[in-house]
Amino acid sequence: MQSVYAMIKSYDDDVLKEEKFIKHSIKRMFDLYVLLLDLLVEVQKLAVEKQEISKKKYLATKEDLSPNRKFVENKLIKKIAESSSLTLYKESQNLDNWSKDDEYIKIIWDLLQNSDLFSEYLNSSEDSFNSDKDFVVAFFKEIIAPNVKLADYFEGENITWVDDIPFVNTWVVRSLSKQKSSNAFKLGSLYKNQDDQDFVSDLFKKVILNHHSFENDIKIHTPNWETDRIADMDMILIKMGVCEFLNFPFIPTKVSINEYIEIAKDYSSDKSGYFVNGVLDKLSREFLKDKKIVKVGRGLL
Repeated sequence: MQSVYAMIKSYDDDVLKEEKFIKHSIKRMFDLYVLLLDLLVEVQKLAVEKQEISKKKYLATKEDLSPNRKFVENKLIKKIAESSSLTLYKESQNLDNWSKDDEYIKIIWDLLQNSDLFSEYLNSSEDSFNSDKDFVVAFFKEIIAPNVKLADYFEGENITWVDDIPFVNTWVVRSLSKQKSSNAFKLGSLYKNQDDQDFVSDLFKKVILNHHSFENDIKIHTPNWETDRIADMDMILIKMGVCEFLNFPFIPTKVSINEYIEIAKDYSSDKSGYFVNGVLDKLSREFLKDKKIVKVGRGLL
């Protein structure tokens, strides 16, 4: 959507350059996913360091000498730390953010250490992989994901991450939640399969190459709306929906409509969701009547 908007508004015709930018942005989204998982590991490492320092105090207390090791031995975080897929990816992409910007590790550790979540976890008598996992998921959802300073940091590192953060946070939670005690931790996949990867390029190119034709379709079938008075973002979302109707037989029309309603709510005006819904619903019915929409397989659902 953002790349289509950029190309149409700038009158740029270098489709290949913008397609390359899209793929690069998606790849950087995977970097963000890895950094968030690695953040858990680094917080645990800091906790270990703090305990070792406390043991060496001149007047060390009993608690300093024999600290609660439940968090530093959390089974899920240790699996992530031992993950070869995470280690290899970090090394191949030189993702050393937390060694350079370790103040964010300290911020998250301080928040965790002073939270009720942490004290309840340490004081719980339950000791199992699932209880460790539940704690890590809660730690991520309640402390890491909503942290404004961390979000500001990510925005400064990569402007496209501003829009990626909500999706990546959900992805991290899903990866943590599905982990089993018997399996090594493996990073998730950026794409479900090759078709999923191809869809990114196909949708972008087909919208750009046919957007004038889609605009004519919209004019013909929505005579009550003057197209030059439709918000630019709404028009782009409607064109993308039309493209899915006409060019992607495996995507049900209802799925396309629902997706673009949600995007409109996030990126356009308050009423855009209703407007995009109304226009796409009308267009889908008109296209079906004219036999311009042909769906097969999953697209028939």
